[in-house]
Amino acid sequence: MADNSPGNNPGNNSGNTTGSGKEARPLPSELKPRELLRWTWRQLTSMRTALILLFLLALAAVPGSVIPQTSVDAYAVTQWQEDHPKLAPVYEKLGMFSVFESAWFSAIYLLLAVSLVGCILPRTRVYFNALRAAPPAAPRNLQRLPASAAAEVQASTDEIRDRAIRHLRRRRYRVRSEQLRGVDHTAPYSFEISAERGYLREAGNLVFHIAVLVVLAGVALGSVWGYKGGAIVVKGDSFTNTPTLYDDFAAGSLTNADALDGFGFTVDDFDIEWLIKGPRAGMARKFVADLTWWDDKGEGDSYPLRVNHPLTIGGTSVFLIGHGYAPVVTVKDGEGNVAYSGPTPFLPENQQTFQSFGVIKVPDAKPRQIGLEGLFLPTYNEDPMQFGSMFGDDKNPYLTMQAYAGDLGMNDGGSQSVYALEKDGLSLLEKPDGSMFRVDLRVGETVQLPGANGSVTFEGVEPWVRVQVSKRPGTPFALGGAILALLGLLGSLFIRPRRLWVRAVAGPSGETLVEVAGLDRSAGGDLTGEIEAIMTLLSGSPAVGVPEEKQ
Repeated sequence: MADNSPGNNPGNNSGNTTGSGKEARPLPSELKPRELLRWTWRQLTSMRTALILLFLLALAAVPGSVIPQTSVDAYAVTQWQEDHPKLAPVYEKLGMFSVFESAWFSAIYLLLAVSLVGCILPRTRVYFNALRAAPPAAPRNLQRLPASAAAEVQASTDEIRDRAIRHLRRRRYRVRSEQLRGVDHTAPYSFEISAERGYLREAGNLVFHIAVLVVLAGVALGSVWGYKGGAIVVKGDSFTNTPTLYDDFAAGSLTNADALDGFGFTVDDFDIEWLIKGPRAGMARKFVADLTWWDDKGEGDSYPLRVNHPLTIGGTSVFLIGHGYAPVVTVKDGEGNVAYSGPTPFLPENQQTFQSFGVIKVPDAKPRQIGLEGLFLPTYNEDPMQFGSMFGDDKNPYLTMQAYAGDLGMNDGGSQSVYALEKDGLSLLEKPDGSMFRVDLRVGETVQLPGANGSVTFEGVEPWVRVQVSKRPGTPFALGGAILALLGLLGSLFIRPRRLWVRAVAGPSGETLVEVAGLDRSAGGDLTGEIEAIMTLLSGSPAVGVPEEKQ
């Protein structure tokens, strides 16, 4: 009777055998934690990963150049959010308005730094080992190399060896010479020379990667110990480097905002030239803000501040990044007292016509506070069918605003933007017949506000400049790293690593068989001329049998 138990059933495949009688291979086990960490580290520190992260970092920086950033221009961010109400919440969650401070950008940044360190350390060790190693021995058959030549020479092996070594060393090759037995074991003397050059190519690669790491460290140093802020300064006004005078201010995590560099400046004048003819008519081509600056050491001087020509005081730089107009308005309240007088910066909505939006708040007006909101038109278009500004220069200034009266909400203890009007406690002023009332003024004109709320006078126009004040301690490191990266890249592109071998065997009749071969370790190299020159030197006649290098 047959035994059908599982252990004796030949058709059972649950054991260590298969139906064909072959032993089953065990399935590979899962990676252990240590092995998984090692595999992850190798993937992260591979050159492919470093290049991918570098590309991702460049790609991640694009939104910071296209989308307005809070640290650069908070008003531009607010205006963008108003123009794109559906996209604004999504961008806010993704950190698109502060790209360079976002978690995802920092993650790419840190991973790239770790990947570069992991790439540089082992490659540096391999490179130093290669520097100390002698050139490799010649292959057995030199004629199989892409470029080679052979000839019989009427000279001794000692003379050929001396010529070859002198020539290769003049060509900056590292040379190793070795005595060999003749190929037929009867030759009295033979030798082999191995030569190599182009070691600096790998040094260029290492310098490039180290330089990228230096640039990242410099940027990080500036972000942690530096600060950046923006401010609008009207012509004739002064600015001192204190956080309360900035319109927007961002300090590094280790920066003491109360210990900023002590200095200040006054905007004495602002000169701008407008193109009035040609295809670029209406554009400005020259911006110069004449400043008088001083510091806490008692030093000071005048300086013409221009675009891309910052004023540097100590370790802090002042950049000119924008300009606009500040209408000079005088507001009298319902009791006939001057409640407000002076220039008020209006922010451009259009960079070609400089049509600008602004708000004037008069908290000291009595019996009710007054708020004005509207537009400033530098060159007013007289055609009522084409309302707006025709030109960026203030050729025909015009001010058009709506007037509000009531409570501005400035005494509630909360913060308010100077470029926005809180209208919850305000009422829009209307004409006695209930129709819309607007404050429409040219320079020198005055309009009475309805309801005995006072008057508004348009006195004139003053220019303002927007400056960015920044301190980046890591800038020299970043600049030096960029220069090193360029030098390293040039070295890795133009230095060609090459190997040459010279073998000479003395024959029984006094002649010497000389073989020369070479190998270019970079793509597209041609060693034909190099080998021809060596053979000509050693034989005294042009070499024969030198093929074109294989592509």
